[in-house]
Amino acid sequence: MGLRGEVFSTKLVTGERTYFFNVKENVYGDMYLNIVESKGAEGGSGRFLRQSILVYKEDLGEFIKEFQKSIDFIKQSSK
Repeated sequence: MGLRGEVFSTKLVTGERTYFFNVKENVYGDMYLNIVESKGAEGGSGRFLRQSILVYKEDLGEFIKEFQKSIDFIKQSSK
């Protein structure tokens, strides 16, 4: 197990935001996905605003299914 329970991590850097996709393991050995959005705070203070969600292993299938529905909707609405 890595730092703060991380077993895998990747990131996506866009213009104003960075997204982190962290697979973590808690003290009981349960794995979960931690998705974090980080962006610079207004005013150029050097601070960052971070928001995150946790998705546990047992919920991943349904989460992905509903996430895909949302993606499909956005794609269809953008035409």
